[in-house]
Amino acid sequence: MSEATHVKEDRRYTKEHEWAQESGAEVVVGITAFAVDQLGDITLLNWDVKVGDAVEVGQVFGTIESVKTLSDLFAPVAGKVTRINPDLEKAPERVNEDCWTRGWMVAIAPSTAGATAGLLDAAAYREHIASLEH
Repeated sequence: MSEATHVKEDRRYTKEHEWAQESGAEVVVGITAFAVDQLGDITLLNWDVKVGDAVEVGQVFGTIESVKTLSDLFAPVAGKVTRINPDLEKAPERVNEDCWTRGWMVAIAPSTAGATAGLLDAAAYREHIASLEH
């Protein structure tokens, strides 16, 4: 398994390659190794939200820029933004170095219990990225 197809079992996923991990009362959000591989070297992150803002499922919460492209970032759950990773403003390359932990992007307090239940589990996400590689 290449690093790009590495998928963590402890998260849920979107077809747009965001991951969502429940952590207490929050859902922490980042992008997957597959997305990082597709983007290449990440050079800039811009936030369209601030702490306290409400987001809906599928709403753009920011953009990620790389040497290859500019992509939107989509909220996987509805709720209120509780945190934004402050380190990524000065060091966007952290997403390339460690997209699963230090490269998280936002945390959202979901507006409903079980907000991540409708997202892809690890097996379904692996199938999704396999279908894109053919």
